[in-house]
Amino acid sequence: MNFRHEWKFEIGKSDVLVLRQRLRAVARPDPHAVNGTYRIRSLYLDNLSDQALREKLDGVNRREKFRIRYYNENLSVIHLEKKSKVNGLCQKQSVGLTPEETCWIVGGKTGWMADCGRELVTELYGKMRSRGLRPKTIVDYTREPFIYGPGNVRVTLDTRIRTGTDCRDFLNPGCVTIPAGEDTAVLEVKWDAFLPSVIRDAIQLPGCRAGAFSKYARCRIYG
Repeated sequence: MNFRHEWKFEIGKSDVLVLRQRLRAVARPDPHAVNGTYRIRSLYLDNLSDQALREKLDGVNRREKFRIRYYNENLSVIHLEKKSKVNGLCQKQSVGLTPEETCWIVGGKTGWMADCGRELVTELYGKMRSRGLRPKTIVDYTREPFIYGPGNVRVTLDTRIRTGTDCRDFLNPGCVTIPAGEDTAVLEVKWDAFLPSVIRDAIQLPGCRAGAFSKYARCRIYG
């Protein structure tokens, strides 16, 4: 899989309204969304020294993080994902997990991972053993995705960001979560070789610059 460019902007609720109208005019909604949006729940893994968190905050040039994710409370499709960043470019690898396997990882039962036949799961197993990676924080949010063919562009508006610290509840859609900051919203833009000017113009906001916003880091302020 090739590395992709990525921009992130922390924005306000009024910005979301403006961007939604602009993007609807120049891009099209992701066909996988339900009524234009979908809900995402992720479980991030980190070690006792918070290596993934610290590397993000320190802007380390080469870094990675593991998370488990599902959409719209659908437990029939769960993904283990590894997101890597090198020289400002991003790459994501993904492989499926069953609900039972997810529960095993959350509960610290990892022996099965060594010989499961899925490279990414085996890699996570090695890093759970060598680096002490463990489930750390639940991150919930609603995503409104748009796509634009030239440049393979994907633009998303993420709102209603919430967090939960009891990782045992990850597969419980009704578990208690709390807002991760007031009025927090995020604009993300991803593309391959080039970003078309029509998208570049559509996402412009006065005084808004791309930054290193991390939903995981924002949610870690609660534990």
